[in-house]
Amino acid sequence: MAFSIHTPLIESLPLSNICGTRVFAKIDALQPSGSFKMRGIGFAAQNYATQGAKRFISSSGGNAGLAVAYAGRALGLPVLVVVPETTPKRAIELLEHEKADVIVHGSSWIEAHALAQSKRTEIDACFHPFDDPLLWAGHASMIDEVVADGMRPDAVILSVGGGGLLAGVHHGLMRNGLTTTPIFALETHGMASFHAALKAGGPVTLDAVSGVATSLGAKQVCQQAYDISQTHDIRSVLVSDKEAVDACFSFLTDHRILVEPACGAALAAIYAGKIDLCDFDNALMIACGGSTTPIETLTQYRDTLK
Repeated sequence: MAFSIHTPLIESLPLSNICGTRVFAKIDALQPSGSFKMRGIGFAAQNYATQGAKRFISSSGGNAGLAVAYAGRALGLPVLVVVPETTPKRAIELLEHEKADVIVHGSSWIEAHALAQSKRTEIDACFHPFDDPLLWAGHASMIDEVVADGMRPDAVILSVGGGGLLAGVHHGLMRNGLTTTPIFALETHGMASFHAALKAGGPVTLDAVSGVATSLGAKQVCQQAYDISQTHDIRSVLVSDKEAVDACFSFLTDHRILVEPACGAALAAIYAGKIDLCDFDNALMIACGGSTTPIETLTQYRDTLK
């Protein structure tokens, strides 16, 4: 039983009209847990359960944690999620709705992750939010679905946080023979760990991350994401928080689907005119979703970022 679903692939006329080429949107905001994370987490959860895990542990209060909680509930296994003190109340409520036990600890994800690791016993499986080959293999299924639906992208646009989505999409492109398809990797200025890695010649730890696109807030991108950039055409692009939030509202108006600012960063590539797609015929936009930013919060962001 797969926990992720085959999500819609739609030709977006609004996005296509802006950039003058065909743009298709892969709507992973419609995954059961609200984001693409359900793919990799669900795949890993099945593997861990098969290996005998009796409890799942996560250190993410965001989309990864929600996917772990969903998978655990579906498998009938208890789930412990350790989240930092900065985790929104809405996220904790969603985790509790999925019947997860939640511990709030530390001022950052690093501290929450350390506590989560300390809770692990021999019967537990501990999920990393983005740095795990099982996650990448699971995320790759979105490209399998795109190809199965009859579309072979000659460009992909996506958001980068810790690099799990980038690694998964690259894996999917490779196993479908799309070895020369470039990837536009979008980050906000305050969450640009991948951009920093490219400049430094390897992953580096940012002093701090800032801004409203909190799901992109990994202080250091995973090594796999950087390694991919050395062999594949990856084009790093930065957008502002305002551009990401405005893109969320534009996408909501155009497609009646609410996504969080982390996803808005990728959408801003087109809505804010940050990339030129004139040389491509069929571009793929990954609408990765996000569950923890309701419309009220998004509106507050927009009003604050004027």
